Amino acid sequence: MNRISKAFSSKKAFIPFITGGDPDLETTKKLLYALYEAGADLIEIGIPFSDPIAEGPVIEAADERALKAGCTTDKLFDLVSQVRADIQIPILLMTYYNPIFAYGAEKFTLRCAKSGVDGLIVPDLPFEEREELQAPCAACGIELISMIAPTSDERITYIAERSSGFLYCVSSLGVTGTRNELGGSARNMIQRVRKISDIPCAVGFGVSTPEQAGEIAGFADGVIVGSAIVRIIAEHGRACVKPVSDFAKEMKRSIKTHE
Repeated sequence: MNRISKAFSSKKAFIPFITGGDPDLETTKKLLYALYEAGADLIEIGIPFSDPIAEGPVIEAADERALKAGCTTDKLFDLVSQVRADIQIPILLMTYYNPIFAYGAEKFTLRCAKSGVDGLIVPDLPFEEREELQAPCAACGIELISMIAPTSDERITYIAERSSGFLYCVSSLGVTGTRNELGGSARNMIQRVRKISDIPCAVGFGVSTPEQAGEIAGFADGVIVGSAIVRIIAEHGRACVKPVSDFAKEMKRSIKTHE
């Protein structure tokens, strides 16, 4: 059983997201340790990119800050290598396909494996075109995480049958960002997945309060929290570690009530 399977094996998974290098790499390192100690079950790190089409203004601004601070893909790989021995939970990278293409898919996935990355999330890679990345991921033992959305319709079954690791369920249409209400789309998607697969389903896009996290944990296997955390980082800068840790602990407590 790999680290991702273990993370979902006996509990509801709390999956925080941070943008690598925001506000700087040293703070990112501190945040990784803080989130781990706060009870994160997996951690998702975004590789900053100049054209993040699926991101709302909060994460887009974080990407800009990280790039201005000098963060690069190689520096993030080095950072993951530094913390891997201490952080025993899965570490996921979120990136768009252009940086992978520029890096070279085989070289990129090999570097992921050597750094201790467990999985990749690539929002702009259509499922039907994933083979060119799936093959090198499989060769290196990296899970390529599939995404489903309310617009996936009949493709939900097709994707669920052919996916591994876990399914990233996009809770609502549009870009990332906090939302007051998440609606029933995610619940309906997971019900459809459950009919044909036992793959874990984690819900993201818009989860911003402990109450929302607890609600989602009632029907999903995992809860992904991104923009709400990145907003705290933007507000506090290098002093963000404790506020992020406190928020993460609240989220974890709410999720645990549904285990």
